[in-house]
Amino acid sequence: MNTMKMAMVLLLGSLGAQAYADTVPTTNLRVETYDYSTKLDIEHVISITEPANECAPVPVQMTYEDSHGQRHVLQYQIMGTGCSS
Repeated sequence: MNTMKMAMVLLLGSLGAQAYADTVPTTNLRVETYDYSTKLDIEHVISITEPANECAPVPVQMTYEDSHGQRHVLQYQIMGTGCSS
């Protein structure tokens, strides 16, 4: 019984470590600004920030990895979530 509990703790702990690996701080990455001429190489999206609660275009940032495994932060505009109706 103790062996089964220990195995479960180790399994859950290893899953938590994997989830934590995707939360690597991106503070040292340069923020790139998107425009229509930007060539995108997005292999895996890591995170996207929540848009502001405004009824206007607002900036959001997407952190992603390219096909070479390098991380990038891309800033672009979307419509805010504050428009009702």
